[in-house]
Amino acid sequence: MPTPSKSSRTRPAPSPALDYRVEIANLNAHLFKVTLTIAEPAALQTVSLPVWIPGSYLVREFAGQLQGLRARQGSRALAAGQLTQTDKCTWQVRCAAARPLVLMYEVYANDASVRTSALNDLRGFFNGTSLCLRVHGQEQALHELEVVAPASRPDWSLATALTPHKVAKSGFGSYRAQSYDELVDGPVEMGAFWSGSFKAGGVPHRFVVAGAAPSFDGARLLADAQKICEAQIRFWHGSKKPPFKHYLFMLNAVDDGYGGLEHGHSTALICNRRDLPRQGEPKVSEGYTTLRGLISHEYFHTWNVKRLRPAELARYDYTRENYTELLWFFEGFTSYYDDLLLRRCGLLDNASYLKLLNKTVNQVMQSPGRLVQSVAEASFDAWVKYYRPGENTPNATVSYYSKGALVALCLDLSLRAPAGEAKASSLDAVMRLLWTRCQGGPMSESDLAAALLAASGRHFDAELASWVHGKGELPLKELLERHGVGVLQEPAQLAQRLGLRVAESQGIVVKTVLRGSAAEQAGFCAGDEWLGLEPATKVKSGQATAAGWRLNKLDDLLLYAGKQTKMLALVARDKRLLRLNLSLPPPENTWRLAAKDASLLDAWLNHAA
Repeated sequence: MPTPSKSSRTRPAPSPALDYRVEIANLNAHLFKVTLTIAEPAALQTVSLPVWIPGSYLVREFAGQLQGLRARQGSRALAAGQLTQTDKCTWQVRCAAARPLVLMYEVYANDASVRTSALNDLRGFFNGTSLCLRVHGQEQALHELEVVAPASRPDWSLATALTPHKVAKSGFGSYRAQSYDELVDGPVEMGAFWSGSFKAGGVPHRFVVAGAAPSFDGARLLADAQKICEAQIRFWHGSKKPPFKHYLFMLNAVDDGYGGLEHGHSTALICNRRDLPRQGEPKVSEGYTTLRGLISHEYFHTWNVKRLRPAELARYDYTRENYTELLWFFEGFTSYYDDLLLRRCGLLDNASYLKLLNKTVNQVMQSPGRLVQSVAEASFDAWVKYYRPGENTPNATVSYYSKGALVALCLDLSLRAPAGEAKASSLDAVMRLLWTRCQGGPMSESDLAAALLAASGRHFDAELASWVHGKGELPLKELLERHGVGVLQEPAQLAQRLGLRVAESQGIVVKTVLRGSAAEQAGFCAGDEWLGLEPATKVKSGQATAAGWRLNKLDDLLLYAGKQTKMLALVARDKRLLRLNLSLPPPENTWRLAAKDASLLDAWLNHAA
């Protein structure tokens, strides 16, 4: 190989076509200041801010928080007529072509979720979709993001998975991305956060935590996260390295919150502060179990949706909804594997896993909407239904997370115990076949069908038509029992028996009335406050006998009803008092999953295939 000349060895790196400088304009006013320099603009340059962020399927109108947009070339500010807004999120600039164009604006940032941006005296956080204008026609150019260290917060550091260019030890400085997609796929965390690191699959992983209490056990979090990451890398690649060179977890611990959003080289998480592992407490709390499941879920998305993704989302359209019927696969199958891989890496035992699976099963079985909407339809309708839940949501929709996970379960158990001439396989093998078949890129349902056929030697078209596009029940009981799980019956909670979803923080407020339930027949409405209970027979006037009972919580109903099955429910609706004739239905049963055959159960839960 020839030795490079001195001039080629010292050739400077290419200058970015687009440069974003992010500063804190006003910490207490929650304002970021953004300065965007376009090195070679078009004579009529269009810019826009996304209306949604990939991974969260709702139009969120990020442009609503952008203010004070202005433009200049050189030292001359452009006149008002040269900068015009053409729709809710798009602007056009008339300028001298090929001369640097500078756009300046502020963004209000006071949303603590993982989807947008936040800025206060404790921390800063942003996704590029809520801060960085897209320069039309230059989406594939070199982008640079410079984040300026706030002078008023010398103890702050910065963490992001973007590629560093000129970065201080604190993390503040400039980062580069090869496209707009890459730029906005790298969220930024700022603050006096806790930081730790580990390696999984030979790849460096970093975990930063904001808002942790003094009792936080960081070493335990790192050890558990390492087990999760190693198990998932083995799942997808065996002994080979994953398709990324570094990974970053960003966790914001708050008093009350939960969620996550996946990215190609990182994930943003939020959890209850009380759910973090605590020093000196070896017992795993229910909240920490949930947090580990969230970590597992978002990390699995590194493959299943960020790389292997719906064909309809091969290229994002940031201006509108991006529809697909495949969220049952990308979210549902991820929801199946998040807890299953916790079991395989030893962070759950069989009983704990079955308890979590039991919760998913009952969530689906207790939703009347499962008989109204298919899981494919639920995926397509995510933009208007899943992310906009209302009082009728359980009656009209099914969760593509929960039912999608049960579809994955049914496929996995069917593959592991095949019927007829089919060969034994597993959903693990199908997922790896999909990765190879689609080259870690866009896929369709036909790709899944082909992978199922290749893994098992038989077609699964009938199952996909019934389980994914149909609205009937899944063969859960038969398949679970075939793999060593006993399906037992136990009484449902009173709310389910009545057909109600209620809030009990201050009295009993009805949130949802389930279709076909006793509560619906009685005439309950969402928004009713259930005040009390009266006997069905009236008490004679003048008697000193109590006319009824005040209800403070729903369980009081059985206490005061005694053996009565017919009663009057006293409710308040729109400042009016109503009496509803309520008939208490017979007790309803729910499923309880339990280990029945340990060897069969272990063959499923503990052995990847």
